[in-house]
Amino acid sequence: MSNHYDLILRNGHCVLPWGIEATDVGVRNGRIISLGLNGDATADTVFDAKGLHILPGLIDPHVHFRDPGDATVESIPTGSKGAILGGLTTVFDMPNTTPSMVDAAGLAWKRDYVERVSWCDMGIYVGGTRANTPSLGDLELTCGCCGIKIFAGSSTGDLMIEDDESLEKVMRSGRRRIAFHSEDEYRLQARKGMYNVGDPYSSHMEWRDEECAFLGTRRLLALARKTGRPAHILHISTAQEFQYLKEYRDLVTCEVLVNHLTQFAPDCYERLGGFAVMNPPIRGKHHMEAAWKALNDGTVDTIGSDHAPHAREKKMLPWPNCASGLTGVQTLVPIMLDHVNAGRTSLMRMADVMSAGPARVYGAVGKGRLAAGYDADFTVVDMKKQRTIEESWIVSPSGWTPFAGVSCTGWPVATIVRGAVVMREDEVQGAPVGKLVRFRG
Repeated sequence: MSNHYDLILRNGHCVLPWGIEATDVGVRNGRIISLGLNGDATADTVFDAKGLHILPGLIDPHVHFRDPGDATVESIPTGSKGAILGGLTTVFDMPNTTPSMVDAAGLAWKRDYVERVSWCDMGIYVGGTRANTPSLGDLELTCGCCGIKIFAGSSTGDLMIEDDESLEKVMRSGRRRIAFHSEDEYRLQARKGMYNVGDPYSSHMEWRDEECAFLGTRRLLALARKTGRPAHILHISTAQEFQYLKEYRDLVTCEVLVNHLTQFAPDCYERLGGFAVMNPPIRGKHHMEAAWKALNDGTVDTIGSDHAPHAREKKMLPWPNCASGLTGVQTLVPIMLDHVNAGRTSLMRMADVMSAGPARVYGAVGKGRLAAGYDADFTVVDMKKQRTIEESWIVSPSGWTPFAGVSCTGWPVATIVRGAVVMREDEVQGAPVGKLVRFRG
């Protein structure tokens, strides 16, 4: 076999599936060819990673790039640029766009668009509706589709399916794992009249209380068991849910958001006001501690940002008129690296839930491991670099982050997508190289 490569990464500490080792990596035609190289190996490009850690390309499986929609808030070009600047090589984009991604024509348009303008690789969710339920089994198998997304609460129009009968029909249409937003819509509506415009922003977590999330998850897990359909519960936010999920691990996986690992009430609402409002809400410290326990005992399968930007002025409106959703795709990796340095979890576990986990849960082919034969996706980080998150660094047109002013130890210094160095030391390199992720059917 040729001893010449397109790219060699030398002198780095590689986060491999079996441990962290100092080894060189050889890349050819966008794939990892070899770990451990002879001294005489050559390459068109040599990346000196001395003093750095090389992680398998990190994945954010939960972003809202709002495209098609309002480019003054976010788009695939800007969102994916934020992803690579933040050290991510792959993202999975949600379907609640304008129009929603719910049919073959919309997905075909988006597939073509992604491969023309995205800086990182992408998977595309298809939204489940009552109208398209009979077609979901076919739609979930289309090129680039990471899976079905169901809003069982907290959505509008056709993208909400809140009743058990309709949810069961969805679960019997197709075979791949379904991702759910789990809040009980009936409880939300019943409690809505208890609050008034201008109430404290912390009212958000009182309205969308723990029982709202826990009830929604209990209903969904019962339906998953009844139908035998694998489910992935997104953004788990309560201690009750994490404990309950342990009895369903044969069928159900789950996600936690970086916000629920990092921020807690009432502090976040007092400091950030509307810029802490998201669904499901940020809760008290007890729930944050439960999220960390679930992450470190293996209950959690994936970590996401739920990057959901809104215009700044819409976040500044009185509650509950302020928009729900926070930016996060560009800050996900720095915040998690800081948690690693603080000893809250290990770098190995971070790579597991931010690379191997999403690849396993969604069936992404060639992603999730730093191993021969896999895509040459790498997130290169300096674990000692100290830096403060500033809004001037954020490339989303929305222009804000709930983590502004947060100091981090550990920072992404390069992003490599299928062998192409697309970001190095805060500088975007070359042209967009993003492709659709392939998924197992």
